[in-house]
Amino acid sequence: MYSGPYPVGSIDIETPASPPRVVDTARFKGSHKDAFKLQTVLFTLYYPAAHGKSLHKKHHWIPKPVSVTAKGYAKFARISNRLTDAIFTGALRTVVGGIMIPAKVDTPLAELAPPVASHPDTRHSQEIEKVASIETYGHPIIIFSHGMASSRTDYTHYAGELASRGFVVAMLEHRDGSCPGSIIKRHGEPEEARLTFRRSEVESVEGEELEADDFNRAQLNFREAEIEEVVKVLRQINGGEGIEIFKQNPRMEGSGLDDWTGRLNVDEMIIAGHSFGATGALQALKGGPTEQRPFIGAIILDPGKQSGELNHDVRVPLMVVHSNSWSSKYSIFYGRAHFDVVRNLVEENLERGNPSWFMTSLGTSHPSVTDAPILEPTLLSWTTGARIDVYEGLRQYIHLSEDFLWFLKKGEKRNLLAEKAEFPKYDAGKGFGIWQPGQRDNEKEGGQWWDWRKYWQVHVSPNEN
Repeated sequence: MYSGPYPVGSIDIETPASPPRVVDTARFKGSHKDAFKLQTVLFTLYYPAAHGKSLHKKHHWIPKPVSVTAKGYAKFARISNRLTDAIFTGALRTVVGGIMIPAKVDTPLAELAPPVASHPDTRHSQEIEKVASIETYGHPIIIFSHGMASSRTDYTHYAGELASRGFVVAMLEHRDGSCPGSIIKRHGEPEEARLTFRRSEVESVEGEELEADDFNRAQLNFREAEIEEVVKVLRQINGGEGIEIFKQNPRMEGSGLDDWTGRLNVDEMIIAGHSFGATGALQALKGGPTEQRPFIGAIILDPGKQSGELNHDVRVPLMVVHSNSWSSKYSIFYGRAHFDVVRNLVEENLERGNPSWFMTSLGTSHPSVTDAPILEPTLLSWTTGARIDVYEGLRQYIHLSEDFLWFLKKGEKRNLLAEKAEFPKYDAGKGFGIWQPGQRDNEKEGGQWWDWRKYWQVHVSPNEN
């Protein structure tokens, strides 16, 4: 279950794109069908829910039918055929087919109230202040973009933990070729399975091969269009059109969305993403904030190394987090070290007057923010080299994200965000569990979080050195 003060609800929403359109003219070879035609947008809302039982079954971690996701994974492995697809399907059913996401499905949005505490402390006072802010401005909204070979169900623990703290998280499922398998649903029409696809499977309208950068650009443009559609839907829900959204949702969830009217902060959203999704989240900041992309801050987790150039046109507060494996592995990125490109991007934004951070989460690996370490901790530690306890790693990501969201609302830098940048470069010699200098070394006012410094290295910070 989730550790915040509120139960967590989830609603699958799929709505027709307004209008349906071709985002990029690339087409599939052979069929000549549009590869990047935006028909519907699919996302799951995680939110603080009312107490009580749900009348709906919980969502499966692997959506049904399992065979669609399994075939997508086989395609990623480049071994898809009738036999291997059947093997992958059987393996997925056996290992994770019965796992349910713990969030309650389609329950009412919570009537927020400050949690009861036996004695006042800083964290309790901040929780009261956060609730008061939600009552005044509406629930803060985070739109999250998943990485390559992922889907909207791969980050449910991260999303659920933030929802249990009062935030509304929209977990997108992209149909740009990066998701193993996604079912497109429309009222009155047959379901359509959209599997992952590679650059080699598409061509230009002239029948020419696409360059890698052109393919990445098409995917990122498609992701940006999907993000803008989610913004539209959330505005509609907040504006009193929740019943209409429910009626046009072929997934038949959202019956209580009418009660969400006026309870979302749709004018100050936050964009977040992991890996390829982090690259997409950065792109969604270009030229912003705008009405279509009203993002006042961004949480960027392991920005992609093979998903196209990173957008440097950022004009809002930025928090970039590298997993240990992302910082420690030297990678050339458009002629420069990837770490240096990311650090310079954050420094440039800081020089423009936007508070920005760049840090490394020690002991973690690229999948540490996903659900994978919880489901298969031993396998992930063995294959990725992660050394941190899987739950501790996720707690660190969640706690830091909450601190950044607090900063965006209150302007207060707390915990790691109050630290100076003491590591211009990643320092393997002062790695996981070793570094504990910084400000207020011995204070334990943060309770269970007092020793968080040993899990981090700060590379860029708005605090003076």
